[in-house]
Amino acid sequence: MKKIAIGCDHAGFELKEIIKTQFDTQFSFKDCGTFSLESVDYPDFAHQVAIEVENNEVDFGVLICGSANGVAITANKHEKVRAAIAWLPEIAALAKHHNNANILCIPARFVSTELAGEILAAYINAEFEGGRHQNRVDKISICK
Repeated sequence: MKKIAIGCDHAGFELKEIIKTQFDTQFSFKDCGTFSLESVDYPDFAHQVAIEVENNEVDFGVLICGSANGVAITANKHEKVRAAIAWLPEIAALAKHHNNANILCIPARFVSTELAGEILAAYINAEFEGGRHQNRVDKISICK
């Protein structure tokens, strides 16, 4: 069973809980928080998920906040992370097909729970195409 690191801020808490329930027979979740609707700082949870992905402790990550921008920006500070925001299933699939995204970021305030499930399913079912896309992905890391 594949393992997913999942995390959110207060704006994404309810959606996180629904996703965990909706996909609990297909995946094992490492819940990196938050664990309530109480206001929190999204970087605390985005970093935790990104570290899990970066260290290959999980197969991929899911981050949820109001717009998904904050968690995506934070996660992408990690060298081995490619976090992508998706608000439609097609965008989630392309994030995997072309960018080999290893963290999916969902904007809780802009998608329904049904659409969020479709977005995650599209991401899960997509495969990285490699080839010319691999060349581009290889250029993402900063040269030192």
